Amino acid sequence: LLIYTFDNICGLAFGKDTRTCAPGLPENGFALAFDRATEASLQRFIIPEFMWKLKKWLGLGLEVSLSRSLEEIDEYLAAVINTRKQELMSQQESGTHQRHDDLLSPGRDTSSVALSWFFWLVTTHPAVEDNIVREICSVLIETRGTDDVASWTEEPLGFDENDRLVYLKAAISETLRLYPSVPEDSKHVENDDVLPDVTFVPAGSSVTYSIYAAERMKSTWGEDCLEFKPERWISSMDDKFISHDQYRFVAFNAGPRICLGKDLAYLQMKTIAAAVLLRHRLTVVPGHKVEQKMSLTLFMKNGLLSLLMVKKSNGVSNGKCNGVIGESVAVYLNTGVAMV
Repeated sequence: LLIYTFDNICGLAFGKDTRTCAPGLPENGFALAFDRATEASLQRFIIPEFMWKLKKWLGLGLEVSLSRSLEEIDEYLAAVINTRKQELMSQQESGTHQRHDDLLSPGRDTSSVALSWFFWLVTTHPAVEDNIVREICSVLIETRGTDDVASWTEEPLGFDENDRLVYLKAAISETLRLYPSVPEDSKHVENDDVLPDVTFVPAGSSVTYSIYAAERMKSTWGEDCLEFKPERWISSMDDKFISHDQYRFVAFNAGPRICLGKDLAYLQMKTIAAAVLLRHRLTVVPGHKVEQKMSLTLFMKNGLLSLLMVKKSNGVSNGKCNGVIGESVAVYLNTGVAMV
């Protein structure tokens, strides 16, 4: 998933295919540099400020890796920008213009991390998986008919089809509530301020809050706050998606700093989730331990080693998909590397 979202984000942000999903899964220097820089940056949040600054001055530890990685990232982006400038100049000279929708990337890691936790929760909640597949099928029955069900998997879901997957969006939102891709956030205080609970915050200080903890509070989400319940996102009146207050559900931040790529992230995650669940059924490999990894994003420490079982479509009856479980292979969902 990390590889797929990396290719996807680079295509959107830079108009460049990095081809990390190509046969053989070739390494990409920019992706590796990005990972090293992220790991080194995390260290600055863990150790005292004077210590990492001393390491930077002396050229020790991860600070060396950070400097080198940032240079690689700068070189890569400079090359992309220069190429884009030349393309624009060429278009202006020839009198042709192409329309581009520039979107700020919601992030490579955040979407892939959220999908890993989503697939794990789905495998441990069969009723949720069943509801998602039924919803996908009901939408496809209306949009594509039942004459050739096998052709459903030949094309990805269209934008309108994707938009109608309310329960799937609810399941993804519930995943982000319990396992936010960014588990904590920090703010730097520019001027003296007083919080709503009359706590004085002096200028120059930092305020850090746990999104992970906030989304599991009984006072906010009720007695069942630790349960995975997509239904809490669906109105009992009209079955429409409930957009909870952004200061209640802060997985995408809130206010002026709310994630600009929120809608794109939902579109990306729903598209991938629907494609996988329509074609396959997942089960976690017996004995595989799922646990969190301390990082800027909520990675799975050991990945999600799962059995990917292929469904063989053989028609529809009573508005339901009939699936046949086929052979399976082990897959690391958060890396996309098959482990036979």
